[in-house]
Amino acid sequence: MLIDSHAHLDDERFDKDRDDIIKSLYESYVELVINPGADLNSSIKAVALAEKYDNIYAAVGVHPHSASEMDQSTMDILRSFAAREKVVAIGEIGLDYYYDNSPRDVQRRWFREQLRLAKEVDLPVIIHSRDAAGDTMEILKEEQDGRLTGVLHCYSGSVEMAEEYIKLGFYISLAGPVTFKNAKVPKEVAKAVPLDKLLIETDSPYMTPEPYRGKRNEPKYVRYVAETIAELRGISLEELAEKTSENAKKLFKIK
Repeated sequence: MLIDSHAHLDDERFDKDRDDIIKSLYESYVELVINPGADLNSSIKAVALAEKYDNIYAAVGVHPHSASEMDQSTMDILRSFAAREKVVAIGEIGLDYYYDNSPRDVQRRWFREQLRLAKEVDLPVIIHSRDAAGDTMEILKEEQDGRLTGVLHCYSGSVEMAEEYIKLGFYISLAGPVTFKNAKVPKEVAKAVPLDKLLIETDSPYMTPEPYRGKRNEPKYVRYVAETIAELRGISLEELAEKTSENAKKLFKIK
């Protein structure tokens, strides 16, 4: 059984068949899905989904794209949601200097605030970092006081940077790009990351793996991510599935 550690099943692209997809996950060998929020509205939807379905867990947080919308009342709402039983992380949070949808100083401020919230409520974080590796690393080092843990989701950085994140106490999660033929760096990361620090994900409905690239992604396609990584590492799909699922349950404290 596989765990999709990051999928946005609350996305409107699942409005027509969301229930069918979730109910058929087990048939596709997907045991659990972690559904993170990207803003306040999607965090609310993520919690509602998690509380409706046994095999869905939620994270709550505000993505850097929406950092400009944040204020202290948003933080108070996130704090209240963090107490819910099916909420297992603060996320998706971080920095995105590729799109710069929010000013960079605003992104950095609310990234720090949400990291501190995670420490306060004793939850791991799900981190988005795009074209912002230096600042992401610097902030995590400054905020790490022994209480921070989490995952760099849909990781796209170098092997060397992944090693630094792991030293800081974080996991590395790989998604559909590892299946792309010309994806040299993700394949190197897939081989290099210690198996006990590796998670897999789809980032549905985005980042669809081969052979479905270009179509809507969904959690059952996490199998193609797992198969690719297992082949790259020279291990069985069963071993990869068992270890990454064990890692996800450990990180998100799922019994």
